[in-house]
Amino acid sequence: MRIIRKNEPMRLHTSFHIGGPADTYAEPENIDELRELISICEGSGTAYAVIGHGSNLLVGDGGFRGTIICLGRAFSEITVSGECIRAQAGALLGAVANAALEHGLSGLEFASGIPGSVGGTTVMNAGAYGGEMRDVLEEVTLLEMDGSLCRVPAQELELGYRTSNIPALGRIVLEAGYRLKSGKPEDIAARMQEFNSRRKEKQPLEYPSAGSTFKRPEGYFAGQLIDEAGCRGLRIGGAQISEKHAGFLINTGDATAADVLALICEVKRRVLEHSGVELHPEVRMLGEFL
Repeated sequence: MRIIRKNEPMRLHTSFHIGGPADTYAEPENIDELRELISICEGSGTAYAVIGHGSNLLVGDGGFRGTIICLGRAFSEITVSGECIRAQAGALLGAVANAALEHGLSGLEFASGIPGSVGGTTVMNAGAYGGEMRDVLEEVTLLEMDGSLCRVPAQELELGYRTSNIPALGRIVLEAGYRLKSGKPEDIAARMQEFNSRRKEKQPLEYPSAGSTFKRPEGYFAGQLIDEAGCRGLRIGGAQISEKHAGFLINTGDATAADVLALICEVKRRVLEHSGVELHPEVRMLGEFL
């Protein structure tokens, strides 16, 4: 087994830089080790959760009573064949977008600045600037609950706005295949640069966060609703609604998970009171919230 640690602070493994200790933290070296870890957890009745880059994750201050399994560098291979790219679950989506650029393949420009891993961005059908994973995803390799592997066409994943059927079916993404189109590298690079410049200009990238905090309500923009409800700059403890973009909740340096959760609840309350629209968090929450 590549890495196994006890009482591992999860703040070291989330883009929020927040989270108490997991009883056990493991990074398997290969699929067989992943199967073994899951088998041990299920056989002993131990709770477990599979994570990637932790870019859309809030772990409670009380930590996680069980085993966190991280699909990291050992699951980060990227291969290109013609107009197709295959990438393992632990590969960063930005690295996949860069591989597409290097091979003159267009379609993943929107994803170049998304900080998540292939596994997480597939599960949530991540997107930005008018593009989503379902626009380019062809099929995925999944680890089933019985330990078998299967390749599933993207159209069977019920990919919707920031959702899929993968978690409900107890599956784990191991690899994703993308179908792209040939393009001029200079045009692809220009689009990537445009999107990344817009991100730097409009998003609080200098602070730890989990990206957009809330899902976009149908017919609205979450950031605009939050701003109109007077929440821009609102702060609880070390957690704050960004002054730069009201759709982002940031860790100003010493935020706790309790601070973040309290601020989420307060923003939801104020937006509902002001506009009648109920916001729903996009961030995945794990562990014990004190």
